[in-house]
Amino acid sequence: MRFYLNVNGSVHEVDVPPGAPLLGILRDDLNLTGTRYGCGRGVCGACFVLADGRAVAACTLGVEEAAGKAITTVEGLGRGETLHPVQQAFVEEDAMQCGYCTGGMLISAAALLARTPRPTDDEIRDALAPNLCRCGIYLRALRAVKRAIP
Repeated sequence: MRFYLNVNGSVHEVDVPPGAPLLGILRDDLNLTGTRYGCGRGVCGACFVLADGRAVAACTLGVEEAAGKAITTVEGLGRGETLHPVQQAFVEEDAMQCGYCTGGMLISAAALLARTPRPTDDEIRDALAPNLCRCGIYLRALRAVKRAIP
């Protein structure tokens, strides 16, 4: 079945079965591999994307629901060669190790700063809590989000 997805500001036509998870479409059909497969149940944060500005799990978001939303992946956060402020801050704070969780953390941080421009440490921790990191960069991620506050 044909669906039209607005991803990173461009409309893409995809021919996928109804109920297909957005994660597979992003990776396999649109070649946007910054969104990672983790748990497959929406509880690890590796697959987070912005859907109308909210951080959501792409592994549990069906194509029908995604078709009505503006989807932003980690690749779409910045503009051209200019990194999004959270991307730049993560680089400056070295807030990544293996990098597997980084895309999801960046999405969660961007969503937080869009809705709460001056978050408290607790608000930052709460926003990043769904993002599991096996390397343990949580304190660096907290510092990075604080650095990205305008």
